[in-house]
Amino acid sequence: MFHNKIICCYLYPITKYGYPPPAEQTIHHLQEMKALGFQTVELEGIREQHLLSIYDRRLEIKKQLEELNLNVPYFCVVLPGLSSADPKVSSKNLELFNKGCEIAELFGSLGILDNGPIPPYQFPGEVPVVRHYDEDVWRMAQFPKNLNWKKYWEHLIGTYQTACEIAAQWSLTFHLHPCLGSMTANCDGFLYFHDAVARNNLRFNFDTANQFALKDNLALALRRLADHVDYIHLSDNRGTKIEHLPPGMGNIRWDIVFETLDLIGFQGHIGLDIGGEESGVREIDQVYMEAGGWLERNWGGRLSSDQ
Repeated sequence: MFHNKIICCYLYPITKYGYPPPAEQTIHHLQEMKALGFQTVELEGIREQHLLSIYDRRLEIKKQLEELNLNVPYFCVVLPGLSSADPKVSSKNLELFNKGCEIAELFGSLGILDNGPIPPYQFPGEVPVVRHYDEDVWRMAQFPKNLNWKKYWEHLIGTYQTACEIAAQWSLTFHLHPCLGSMTANCDGFLYFHDAVARNNLRFNFDTANQFALKDNLALALRRLADHVDYIHLSDNRGTKIEHLPPGMGNIRWDIVFETLDLIGFQGHIGLDIGGEESGVREIDQVYMEAGGWLERNWGGRLSSDQ
């Protein structure tokens, strides 16, 4: 079994079964992740339908987690409506966020995670539900002509303050995941947003591949974010597009990353976040087992055994 601070991320079942993977197959997904050698996994509720389907199965999933002796330190929700300019939409998504927090607390999680806030873009047609919008999609985006940025920003900050307070009521931290197009896609964006929200439980989900592709200097970002990072998504990247490759298949200097983690005293969780259609990764089971072994050799010995 891999170290209990090494997480099998939800990108594993996404890569095998699509986005989102069927919620009704969650028990099977857990069994597969356990069979790979993981003690610790990540689960998600992706937008309203998938999240509510996970919510309806939460007790069944909890029972399976106990039977397999699996931990879920972080439960992810994908709720882009949290950053909507429409108060009715953001309010509804706060209700869904609360259900996500309820799931996380039931699973014994430390925190809940979502993508960082997306500006209130408008698109010329239906935009597909995908994990990452690429640059071509963002180039089509425009802002509503009647957008008052000051009012929108005040509403957005209030929404995320409320989300942090909801998470705190469930004894959870709230982590923002950096992605292309988000207002917290890099170190500078998160620190600016964190200062505006001003809630102690707002955290940053450090994503090595996304930040490398978006030209964040990983060593500098880790130093600047040292007090805000408990959870890292680890995968490699070649620096030219968003992709999540096995370590060693891209251009990230892992020796510098691990050295920096030592310097800042990082003792949190590291999730293997490899795969996705954009990455072209095949033999995903073998890749995750090999990556788990690689991370054990390079980092597992430095971590404490506490969840």
